Amino acid sequence: MVTAKLYLEADEISRDAVSKVRHQYLQKLNSEVIRIYDGKDRATFIGDSAQYWTKETIEKVRKLGRLQYTDGERQVVGIYYRDNQGDFVILVSANDQGSHNRLAKLLKIMIVVFVFISVILLLLSRWIAEKMLKPLNRFMQEVQQIGSGNMEARVAVTHNKDEINLIAQSFNHLMEELEHAFILQKTFVANASHELRTPITRMMMRAELALVKERATTDYQQALAETVEDAEKMDHIITGLLALAKMDLELINSQLSPIDLDTLLDKISQDWKNQKQLNFIVQKNIKQKEALILANAVLLQIALDNVIANAFKFSQGQEVKALLTDKGDSLQIYISDKGPGIPLAQQVEIFKPFYSKAKTMGFEGEGMGLYMAQKIIDLFKGSIEISQQTGTGCTFIIALPRINPVLISI
Repeated sequence: MVTAKLYLEADEISRDAVSKVRHQYLQKLNSEVIRIYDGKDRATFIGDSAQYWTKETIEKVRKLGRLQYTDGERQVVGIYYRDNQGDFVILVSANDQGSHNRLAKLLKIMIVVFVFISVILLLLSRWIAEKMLKPLNRFMQEVQQIGSGNMEARVAVTHNKDEINLIAQSFNHLMEELEHAFILQKTFVANASHELRTPITRMMMRAELALVKERATTDYQQALAETVEDAEKMDHIITGLLALAKMDLELINSQLSPIDLDTLLDKISQDWKNQKQLNFIVQKNIKQKEALILANAVLLQIALDNVIANAFKFSQGQEVKALLTDKGDSLQIYISDKGPGIPLAQQVEIFKPFYSKAKTMGFEGEGMGLYMAQKIIDLFKGSIEISQQTGTGCTFIIALPRINPVLISI
């Protein structure tokens, strides 16, 4: 187009002047060739000792109006140009070495950039993968730290709703079930030994005393009667422990029945006086004649005996008092001792399984009595807590829901 403007439309300018302007202001390409052909396919304006382009090429430009192709390393462009002097075909050919060099350089730059971006993407992908897998690695480390000695340990759970957090929640739920089963196994063994040790010891001592020397028939009969009584009590205890284990596993519901709490406390007081020669004094402040609750008599007595035994243990056999009060919809039992009391920091811990400060104070204990008492009372939809201490001693408050005698008769 520049050639057409310079040669064809600049009629008043001489050929030499046009050539000079062209060489001065236009950049020449390497091996540049420009030809202008008239209607008879003859080179005009620019001399051509030999026909540079064939007539077929010229005719093709004239037919198509514009032609562009590559001839080896040379690039060729042709246009069909109509002018007042005639119709011309302009063909330009050159080797654009600068463009080739720039393309080669661009190729090298693209290769370098490609390698650089690939390295960046590799490092970035690795960083993203590490960041994404960091919660999983932390989860694996926390899981590896959990063993039989720390079944209460749990993995950290965040507020995110990703898959790793869901796995952590499921794992914690599984650990709660395993811990529950693990504690249940130990609890049953400890409870059995805790509750059966005393009657078994009495039976062994009674049998040994009966065999030491010859005795009257009535003495043997009395010993056998007391042994049978202890055996029946052991049977009741085992039945209660099995019921507790089954309730812990939520396999069956305990067989609950109306129990007069007033009568049960009197029976417990008499048992402690006859069997251990310890004073468990029961005081009552109830409006109605019957203090009825819905519970299992054997399990409830085990729970109350555990609390009372704990009171006698830490008060070194001193008098323990119980106050039965009527709170309308519930009945409350205040069991007070004259021991050293329980520090506030330990009051939350004492109901946990196997937690005991007895051995540090020179007493025997496996840390299961109060835990079992709380479990049993919870099963009866009651509560047990420690009152705020004002001086020496400690007071346990046991609350149990009351039932209406009228509803039972109906």
